[in-house]
Amino acid sequence: FLNEGQAAAALNHPNIVTIHAIGEERGYYFLEMEFVAGRSLRDLVEDEGPQTPVRATGLALRIAEGLASAHTNGILHRDLKPDNVMLTHQGVPKITDFGLAKRVFVHLESSQPREFVGTPTFMAPELLESQPATPASDVYALGVCYFFLLTGKLPYQGETLNELIQNIRHQPLPSFRSFGMSIPMELAECATMLLAKAADNRPQSGVEAVQLLQAVLGQTEDIESLMQKAFMNHPEIRWNRENQRYRIQLVFSSGRKQIVFVESSQHAAVDRLLKISSICCPAIPVYFEPALRLNSEILHGALAIAEIDEEAFFVMVDNYPLSTVDPEELRRSVLEVAHRADAIEKLLTGLDSN
Repeated sequence: FLNEGQAAAALNHPNIVTIHAIGEERGYYFLEMEFVAGRSLRDLVEDEGPQTPVRATGLALRIAEGLASAHTNGILHRDLKPDNVMLTHQGVPKITDFGLAKRVFVHLESSQPREFVGTPTFMAPELLESQPATPASDVYALGVCYFFLLTGKLPYQGETLNELIQNIRHQPLPSFRSFGMSIPMELAECATMLLAKAADNRPQSGVEAVQLLQAVLGQTEDIESLMQKAFMNHPEIRWNRENQRYRIQLVFSSGRKQIVFVESSQHAAVDRLLKISSICCPAIPVYFEPALRLNSEILHGALAIAEIDEEAFFVMVDNYPLSTVDPEELRRSVLEVAHRADAIEKLLTGLDSN
């Protein structure tokens, strides 16, 4: 206790609760720690529910930065979980309880009783196989916290401790959709990497976890920033985020309306594209010939067929490299896609449904 307490006391980082003193009183050891006026990460999710992707990723990044500081100094946490992360009133996460992991004895089938250090729900598979803790096992616990922030749920559960352990060791990571969540692809990939069952497939330390989270947060924030800059001087254009995409509602001078969606495409992260799309009308055979003729006249973007809620629709689509698109280009493209989609809908159906 004293050795680990002294090591943790040497840590000085804005995302770690500071230990001011270590002592003994009447046979009991104690730590004198920084007081954090706020609530725990668990309280945050229980009070507010799942966090937005940007908020969840930002919090996970700050926690990873605290872990990185500890790992750089040769210190493991061993029991990272939402209860052990405090949030200040300003929303700054601070990791607490370094080196204070509880010990759990479990009887597994066909084996001697095993002693685990930590909280099983947040323990990496290798720890449940009695392998030593490493920075990568702390990264796994960070992944569980990240999953919890995004969904409000834990990735693995069980009616008994043995069942929980078997699920963590052998069951694939549940999809976010199974929890009723629609998460941006890059964030889902990030969570999958943090929660990889094989330690070698995870970021190997808090430092590598920081790099991963910074990359995906940059991709997520880039689109939000582009949207704000593109439409900040156009209050007549209403937009909001719907899970992994942005919904833009436009009203033309004619009174007709059109909805446009902006989202990150399903390409590799190194070739991320910004997809701008708008539904025209149902793709029924009677419209195929005029739609094909219209498509040949479009200079930018294309008229495509997409399946939406098990029904085929004509959709006006345009793509831009996310790394080079600017706010003005985004605004112009949104307006152009909206006008073209509306014109096609009017020409083919005479309606104003999208």
